[in-house]
Amino acid sequence: MRECANTKRGESGNPSAEDNDSLIEGLIPQLFTSVSVLNEAASYVAQTTSYFTGCFSDSSVDPGLRDPRSSALHEEELVTFSSRESAVTTARTNGNQNSSATQSIISQSDVAAIAAPPVYTEVSRTRIEEPSGHSGGLQLSNNTGRSGMSIFQGLIDRALRTVRGSADDIGWLQSASGMPSVEDGTDRFMEILEDIRHGIHKVPNSVVYLLVPGLFSNHGPLYFVDTKTKFSKMGLTCHIAKIHSEASVERNAREIKDYVEEIYWGSGKRVLILGHSKGGVDAAAALSLYWSDLREKVAGLALAQSPYGGSPIASDILREGQLGDYVNVRKLMEILICKVMKGDMQALEDLTYDRRKKFLMQHQLPEELPVVSFHTEASISPAVLATLSRVAHAELPAPLSTAEAAKLPVVVPLGAAMAACAQLLQMRYREKSDGLVTCRDAEVPGSTVVRPKRKLDHAWMVYSSLYDDASEADASQVCEALLTLLVEVGQKKKHESTNKDE
Repeated sequence: MRECANTKRGESGNPSAEDNDSLIEGLIPQLFTSVSVLNEAASYVAQTTSYFTGCFSDSSVDPGLRDPRSSALHEEELVTFSSRESAVTTARTNGNQNSSATQSIISQSDVAAIAAPPVYTEVSRTRIEEPSGHSGGLQLSNNTGRSGMSIFQGLIDRALRTVRGSADDIGWLQSASGMPSVEDGTDRFMEILEDIRHGIHKVPNSVVYLLVPGLFSNHGPLYFVDTKTKFSKMGLTCHIAKIHSEASVERNAREIKDYVEEIYWGSGKRVLILGHSKGGVDAAAALSLYWSDLREKVAGLALAQSPYGGSPIASDILREGQLGDYVNVRKLMEILICKVMKGDMQALEDLTYDRRKKFLMQHQLPEELPVVSFHTEASISPAVLATLSRVAHAELPAPLSTAEAAKLPVVVPLGAAMAACAQLLQMRYREKSDGLVTCRDAEVPGSTVVRPKRKLDHAWMVYSSLYDDASEADASQVCEALLTLLVEVGQKKKHESTNKDE
């Protein structure tokens, strides 16, 4: 008895609270990371639901109309029921003086039990002619049951969409028919970057450099500022496009087109464009929509960490049945973008896979345009938690001893946020990303692709860190290397075009 009472841990006794905690802690990560298992389970549930739906959908058909054998069985059941009813009636007649009243009550009760099915919203009584010419039984139509099955099937479909998420959309450009192949320019990029770090600069002064910022850039005063400053120190003409970062792609495309024409007519030089994040998507849209006007004015386009094919983050927030539906993330984003930032919700919607597919099927980049696409993978090591990005600075009142006001940097742990998003995308989709854009969605068809091995998050390209590694290239040097590679790609395309014409 004592041995039975003192049940050991792990046997059939009641588990302790510590056991429950350890079980939950071990189970949740496995469920979260085993997306393939969830997919199979959801598929199995969907098939089972479909099977039961088919079974219930046939319940309104008279058994005699489905199968002769089932009709015979149905008749046999009715005969058996009638015999049993007669036996009961006879027994009660012999045992009770008021047999007629009792038989009447029993007969009415049994008829009511047969004729009164469970409560239905709509019951249709149809007389069915049997082959013998006699009328058959009742046909019951249960629309409530059907709608219930339909609702249940809808819930299963919604669960499937939630589990799959953007798994079927990531990298769709790489498998889309009719898209040109990409060329790997990583080795050449690394050579150029090494030359830049040794003081060898090859970016020409014969063009004007236009930097196009991405989403929420209007609220980061230091966005692209370091790169523009470095370019200006080298004697290069460089501008940061002043666009509404929370506007739609088509609206920004029009503004970029006007910006390029203004620069060209003011300087007489062609423009090299470098767009970061949504800025690359906006710039690509400008060249796709207005190429006939910009053909002689633009020398090339570089897209850095741009969701050219779409973003799983935007899709999972906005698409129906995705994570955003369950925690009202879409509503929060509407308040943030529309009310707080005075922007357009379409700015985020244009980055979803559905919008990008629709746009790119109608408007593709011209083949003669030199294009370089650049993507990175964010680090998810614990060290990034201490990384602070400088997004602005606050000017303090100047002390009496100095004439200049002191500047206090405003820092944000963007590295930690990007690492968390990258970890989420890695666990859910098994995809490498910079925290917001997957590597496969950042590769533009027909472009020269740069795939560095260095771990860089999405914000690193535009915001400097307080503790940059001096042994590695900074963001301005990476931007210079991308534009230098773009110039070489343009020269190569021009040479190939000349040889083709000859």
